[in-house]
Amino acid sequence: MILNQIDNIKAVVSEFVFPTVMMWNRIEGRPRARKDFDRALKAEVRDPLWMLTKQWQMGEFEGDDAGSPVLAKVRMDTSMLTRYQADSRLPQDFPQELALEAQVEQKFLPFSLDKQKISLDLRLLMGRRWKQILAAADPANPYYAFTLKHFAFRLPDPTKPEDAYICAHPDAWQQAMSVAGRMVDGAELYFYLKAGKQLIDLPDGGLLAGGEPSGAISSYLEWFEQLFLQPLDPADNAWMPSHLEYQFACSAPQPQGEKVYSAQEYYHGHLDWYNLDVDPSIETLNDANVGPDETVLGKTVKTMLPTPVMFDGMPNTRWWAFENNRVNYSYIKPNTQELSKLLFLEFGLVYANDWFLIPYELPVGTLAEIKGMAVTNVFGENIWIDASGRGGDEDWDRWNMFSINVKGKVNVPADLTMLLLPSVPKIQEGQPIEEVTFIRDEMANMVWGIETRIPLFSGSSVAGSGAAAQYRAYLQGLIPPPAPGPAPSETDAKIRYEVMNEVPENWIPFIPAHLENSIHETQLQRAAMPRFLKNDPAKPLKIRPRTTLLQEGLAKREAYFIHEEEIPRAGAQVYQSYQRSRWRDGRVMVWFGTRKTTGRGEGSSGLAFDRIVENRKPE
Repeated sequence: MILNQIDNIKAVVSEFVFPTVMMWNRIEGRPRARKDFDRALKAEVRDPLWMLTKQWQMGEFEGDDAGSPVLAKVRMDTSMLTRYQADSRLPQDFPQELALEAQVEQKFLPFSLDKQKISLDLRLLMGRRWKQILAAADPANPYYAFTLKHFAFRLPDPTKPEDAYICAHPDAWQQAMSVAGRMVDGAELYFYLKAGKQLIDLPDGGLLAGGEPSGAISSYLEWFEQLFLQPLDPADNAWMPSHLEYQFACSAPQPQGEKVYSAQEYYHGHLDWYNLDVDPSIETLNDANVGPDETVLGKTVKTMLPTPVMFDGMPNTRWWAFENNRVNYSYIKPNTQELSKLLFLEFGLVYANDWFLIPYELPVGTLAEIKGMAVTNVFGENIWIDASGRGGDEDWDRWNMFSINVKGKVNVPADLTMLLLPSVPKIQEGQPIEEVTFIRDEMANMVWGIETRIPLFSGSSVAGSGAAAQYRAYLQGLIPPPAPGPAPSETDAKIRYEVMNEVPENWIPFIPAHLENSIHETQLQRAAMPRFLKNDPAKPLKIRPRTTLLQEGLAKREAYFIHEEEIPRAGAQVYQSYQRSRWRDGRVMVWFGTRKTTGRGEGSSGLAFDRIVENRKPE
């Protein structure tokens, strides 16, 4: 608001008649004479030499700037992934209804361990669901009481060594006693029905008035298989125990055949294009008589308007424009190892106006290849653009992004296709149910698989060292004490010879073994340490692992081998946990998967042979 008219503003300002605080947010020409706007609109530059010098200093006179693109035509050939193969098993149709991580990582839920039941929480969940299904069909039906009679939890016997895996742990023993004879073992019922058996075939089954509850059985089986993803067909299991990783392959049809991608080292938890390689050694995952599927092959030409790539806080590429202070590049101080920060600064400050975006939407599970692209600039010039990654696959100076390596062969053309996998951006991961740490013990010349996390009967997991100590102490308590012997005397030996000392029972040894028909190459074979209990007259038994990771092949009495190169000097950590994610249709997927990470270095078990030790007096 103007209160009065000032005739001579210059004198007023110079004499500070009206003291005030002024702030300038922009500088612009302002004419003092009436109707004289010519000079103000000229936008005169007082020092053009400064701008020319600055352009010379930044190397702009050496640049070869072309016109900006205004039109782009792209020819794109696409095809869909149609076949999937877990490891070297039988190929099958590609699972379009699942995220690829869920299809690859799913493993069997751990309901048993060394012929002993575990996962009580899941078994109770399944039993309660069976009861709900029966009650919804007929509240007065006799089927639940019948299944409770034949599939109830049994009471563990604390005097039997085979029940020590429950009774050795107080929490698990307490839960087993609380459900024994009172609840249905839903997992045992599920496996019985899944095998195609009927309830009426059980003892007294013919007395059921309603016959076989086929509707309830189908609902029960369908509910559980939708709740958890499991490789119900062994051909779906992509886990390779000898490599401690997942291996799989998938393929897409091409006009001249089929392109096969293989992944042989996947264990990270997030699946993307960089996990796969083009495998020319595999010609097809289809039957020999099946040609390329023309229904999934697409050839399109699109005309689009290129858009400059921009981001928040991006420096203005014009010298006569000023940016706001939201981003200060002087505060970015990258170290010599922070390549990403250096690339970001170079892009924002040097090449910011050299990149343009051409949007092209593709569905997931697509294999796409740009066959050609023509660009028209503001000068009307038509420019043909070739792929920057063309050339030999092994050329060290070839620049490319999102390209897939060609496996095996040398001196082959680079693969210019882009693979858009049907993967999920985020996976929720539960606490590890079991965990094994592999370390190298150079003093003992072997590898140890340390069970750092062990699943219990209750479904929870505990530290492996504490569980192993509890289990051993309980087995020792089952052995009756010996008859009292003569009292120690002064003439007793002070030392004794010890053939071998003991290590904790959660340390499972892996010893070097020659590959079959080879005297040079070795691999790691699972071995076992003997369990020596005091005053035990029986022959010492072998210590068996208590994780499904290390019990591979143990039920079938098969040897378990791990390739030597899979356990580096730093070791490896392998753990299993429940994974949860949501697919594009909103459906929740839950599966039981495995992860592998780098270890923490070498270790020592303290295992020693042929020692002279102090002969301690019995307490």
